[in-house]
Amino acid sequence: MAQDGKKTSPGDFINQVKSETSKVVWPTREETIRTAIFVFIMMLILSLFFLGVDSLFSTVVRWLLSLA
Repeated sequence: MAQDGKKTSPGDFINQVKSETSKVVWPTREETIRTAIFVFIMMLILSLFFLGVDSLFSTVVRWLLSLA
């Protein structure tokens, strides 16, 4: 809705979207690739961490169940 409480017409809405989209700073190809590699490395590190934690808990639970 417009700030004065009236509804925005579809034409005005499209013009506002174009105006706001022109303000966006899009990343370069190099930045996108660098970010994707960083995300992949962090995903790998975190998956190995959670694999270790899960294996540790699994071992502890199996040990506790063997006591019963």
